Amino acid sequence: MAKKIGAYSLLFSSFMFIQLVFLRLGNQAGLGLLPGGLAEQVYYLIQVFVILGFALFAIIKKASGTVFQRVGALCSVAFLAHCTLFMLFIPPDTFAALILTAVGSVHLGFVGGCVYLKMAEAAHGGVRVEICMAVGCSSAILLQYLLQLEWTLAPVLAILSAASAVCLALSLFRRRSADDVRPAAVPAGIPAKTIVFTSLIAAALLLFPSFFNGYIHHLQIASGYTEYNVYTWPRLMMIPAYMLFGTVATVRRGRYLPITALCAAIAALLNSVLVWSGVGYLVNMCLFYVAIAASVAYYDLVFWRIAMRTKRPEIWASAGRILDSACVLAAGAARISALPVVAVVSVDAALLAATIVLMALNGDFNFSHRPDPLRPAAPGTDPFPVIRDRYGFTDSETRVFRELVLTEDKQTAIGDRLSIKLRTVQANVTSIYRKTGASTRSGLVQIYRDTVSSD
Repeated sequence: MAKKIGAYSLLFSSFMFIQLVFLRLGNQAGLGLLPGGLAEQVYYLIQVFVILGFALFAIIKKASGTVFQRVGALCSVAFLAHCTLFMLFIPPDTFAALILTAVGSVHLGFVGGCVYLKMAEAAHGGVRVEICMAVGCSSAILLQYLLQLEWTLAPVLAILSAASAVCLALSLFRRRSADDVRPAAVPAGIPAKTIVFTSLIAAALLLFPSFFNGYIHHLQIASGYTEYNVYTWPRLMMIPAYMLFGTVATVRRGRYLPITALCAAIAALLNSVLVWSGVGYLVNMCLFYVAIAASVAYYDLVFWRIAMRTKRPEIWASAGRILDSACVLAAGAARISALPVVAVVSVDAALLAATIVLMALNGDFNFSHRPDPLRPAAPGTDPFPVIRDRYGFTDSETRVFRELVLTEDKQTAIGDRLSIKLRTVQANVTSIYRKTGASTRSGLVQIYRDTVSSD
């Protein structure tokens, strides 16, 4: 298990590092070339192209074979790496920088789709992706801060960016072992309301810091990243924040992650009322980055854990990242940063109330013990509650499933023993096959055996 954690931590940190370096360069593209208003729009155009990249990955994943997908992933990694390397050595006030930003953003989304799906598969296979996320984000932020933001070592950045691209390519092309993804890895067993509530909660958490995000973006473009600059030392506050959320997510299988993320995001409400100079400005920056880490940790870990239980894991694995870009666009279009303080506080209060209600409906305030539906049952325990939760069986389907895997009886005998009609048994069997993805009774038996086996 430790080897797997190390491999996926390296995968995610490589992606995060090259993403952070590229976005830092892309956000400044056109500065000095375009008028201030247009220069601000580059940040929002990047979000559009990133979403297009994620969509392109989902389409190719759905419509093409494995070989084509791998070739596409390799090409996107190569394009992203080349765009990043060229942008390191050309001035931002050129049309070439703008073109590279647009092209690289699409490939960033495509590579992100590959990486996020890989992390979702790892989560489904029992890998502690919480640790991988914390280590990956923290190491990437620290390296970027030291090499790009503090010392501006372009040659070292180029070497590490190229190395990150190589690690990404090797990790994405690594052949999956039998332990990476459990049999019947794409069951359609998660309630639709869970997906809806999770999406709405993630969007609300992302909107909390949107006021400060838009406001400081406008100021730093206007000042040319001199008087105002979000890339200063408060950015390092994300490191302890990510480590905190990663640690919390390992306790009782993440039952405390939503409430912890909510508490951290609430701090962003203070962004609109704190003084904008001196200590107040630095405190604002620290709170902003803690809120960002809270929302990212929440949507990464939650969507990774549910993605493989949906019919379209290639979409839901990266749904949080897509929501991130979409919320940035929505906040920019609504010009939230230009609203009066009273209006911003009112909007945040309404979002807070809605988030609390959504979390309550989603069961995020229920801290009682629940069996983990993504891990096998412990030896000596009843595996059927785990299987029921994993695949979304009803009580009747669970009883029929038990008979199917523990006996060789025909459906008529099962109906007689359970005192239910043959038609009901047949309906339950059809539903069981649909939810598990199995096509034979021996496939159901294999699911049962894999569940009772330990890591």
